[in-house]
Amino acid sequence: MPIEYAPPKYITIVNTLQARIEDGTYPSGVMLPSESALMKEFDTSRPTVVRALEILRQDGWIDTQQGKGRFVRSKPPEPRTMPAHAAALLADEAEGRVRIIDVAEVPAPTRAASALDIREGSPVVVRRRLVSVDGLGPVELGTAYVPADLAEGTAVGSTDPLPEGLLQHLATRKGLQFGHATERISARPATAEERQLLEIDRNDWVLTALFSVYTREGLPAFALDVVVPPARHEFEDSFPLT
Repeated sequence: MPIEYAPPKYITIVNTLQARIEDGTYPSGVMLPSESALMKEFDTSRPTVVRALEILRQDGWIDTQQGKGRFVRSKPPEPRTMPAHAAALLADEAEGRVRIIDVAEVPAPTRAASALDIREGSPVVVRRRLVSVDGLGPVELGTAYVPADLAEGTAVGSTDPLPEGLLQHLATRKGLQFGHATERISARPATAEERQLLEIDRNDWVLTALFSVYTREGLPAFALDVVVPPARHEFEDSFPLT
């Protein structure tokens, strides 16, 4: 049976309010409905509504006026560009020293299931690659998780590199239009396999970045779990302060 996706409730709120701003339902300068009104409309909790409104504020769709409410901005928001480190992770697999370690269909582990908002154990295609840089050695171990039904009819299950990268490959083969991605960064001790592949010491820690990539409809398409040794990698980003 195909996996049916339901976008997280906060994504539904974000997409709905964006559409209303774009079509003029909420014109520039108008105050948005209150948190309580949105909770009732979308049948959800206050933290979910606040999370959605914060995303809209960060992306420049609305402004918050203390003690008054949230208002639609008077000019369209400037689109935020993809951070350099995220662009590199989603780039051409055939460039540089990239080795596809393994590709297999497996039950989704807990971390991947959470990122994809699917049941743990649902079938996913796992695609692992190791990236090395001359003079530094291995700098990145990346694992992509693609739901099995989405991977069907694509080369995601092939052990050959994807010349156009995973993002563009799925867009071309499946006709997907991607809307946004979330990123969670954390640190932990390296596993034995990670120490071997990344050529790091027994007591070394690694940074992990878990990406969830969503379509324009707010549906999770695939997840990318990246492990890097901090001494050989750094994350850089830029963003507006207004």
